[in-house]
Amino acid sequence: MKIALIQSSLIWENPKANRDSFEEKINGINESVDLMVLPEMFSTGFTMHPAAVAETMQGETVLWMQALAKAKNTAITGSVVIEESGNFYNRMLFVFPSGDIQFYDKRHLFTLAGEDKVYTAGNQKLIVEYLGWKICPMVCYDLRFPVFSRNVENYDLLLYVANWPEKRVNAWDTLLKARAIENMSYVAGVNRSGTDANGYQYSGHSQLFDCLGDYLLAPTETENVFVVELDKQKMITAREKLGFLNDRDLFDLL
Repeated sequence: MKIALIQSSLIWENPKANRDSFEEKINGINESVDLMVLPEMFSTGFTMHPAAVAETMQGETVLWMQALAKAKNTAITGSVVIEESGNFYNRMLFVFPSGDIQFYDKRHLFTLAGEDKVYTAGNQKLIVEYLGWKICPMVCYDLRFPVFSRNVENYDLLLYVANWPEKRVNAWDTLLKARAIENMSYVAGVNRSGTDANGYQYSGHSQLFDCLGDYLLAPTETENVFVVELDKQKMITAREKLGFLNDRDLFDLL
C-alpha cells in the first residue's frame, strides 16, 4: 500500500482556506496513492472554540473529502471539528474511495489545553479494513497512552494525526517509534507545521516506521507531501519469525 503523508501549516479557524491549501497539495501528487493522511483538525488548527468552526457530517469539509476521495480514487483521513447532538468531537474521518465514511472520536482529550472542557471524548477504538489492511486511527494525545493502542486486533498500520508542538516534539518522536516496536506494526504520524494563533510553533516531524521501529520516513520540518510504500508481507514475515505479539499482555479498559 502506498500512502501520502501531508505535512502542512494550517490557517487558523479558516476551513475554506485550509481545504484549498490541501487540495493544491493533493493535486500536486503525481503518482497513484492508496491513502492520503492529513493532520489533526486540518481545516481549523487545534482550536478550543469549536462552536465557531464546527461542521456536521454533511458539512462542507466532509463533502470535500468525499469528492476528493472519489476523484482521486483513494482513501483520505484526518481529523475535523464535528458537532453532533449538541456535542463537539475531535473526529478522525476515514473516507473510502467510494465516499463511504468510518470515524473515530478522539478518546484522550488534551486536558493541558482544556480540550476536555469543550469536546466530548470518544470511547470506541476503530479498526478500518481497507485493501486487505487493518488500519487503526488515533489522534495526537492518544499517543501517550499505549494500553489503548495495544495491538490486540492484529492491525497492520497504526495512524496518528496531530497538532504536536515543537517544545515537546522529542516525546512525539520517541513514542511513535515505541508504538511501532511494541505493536510490531507499521506506524505513521502526521503532524502540522507552522505557528498557530496562540503562538505555538509546530515543527512537523511527520514520520513512518516499520514493525521493527526502523525509519521508512525520517522526520523533517519541511512542509511537504511524503509518499511511502508499505510491504505487508515483509511485516507478516517479521511477525512470524520473531513471534513477539504471541506474548503480549491483554488489558480490559474501563
